[in-house]
Amino acid sequence: MTNVVITSFGYLHGQEPAARVCYDLRHQFRDPHLRPELRYLTARDAPVREAVMGTGGVLALVHAIAATVDAYLAGPRQDEPLTVALGCAGGRHRSATVADALGAVLSGDAGTAAAYRVADLAERYEGRGLVVDLHHRDLAKDVVDR
Repeated sequence: MTNVVITSFGYLHGQEPAARVCYDLRHQFRDPHLRPELRYLTARDAPVREAVMGTGGVLALVHAIAATVDAYLAGPRQDEPLTVALGCAGGRHRSATVADALGAVLSGDAGTAAAYRVADLAERYEGRGLVVDLHHRDLAKDVVDR
């Protein structure tokens, strides 16, 4: 079985983690932190999940990251764990939500992926046997004043 390690993080909490592939979500995608009603919530809260997944380009990004994972796993080092890092400013909203969506997709968990609007993509991974380790480095940290 192939392992995929997904880590979400916030650049404001330190350097990006070591990873084969790293995505920076800070500049391209709207920051839920700027909305006062979402600032103190996290990716575990439905309003944050809906705001992030409803942002233009995020669904396409999840599809693109899944395609990137496929490409890496087809390479000569496919027996090594693939590490994917996703970063945003604080690590509580965008990166954590996209990491959760990607984790559900790669695990083939269409039920969970439906909440992220990517059930169709998750169905393609059912039965593939990917072992996904999902970590949120900064999700539980305090909101950064900025």
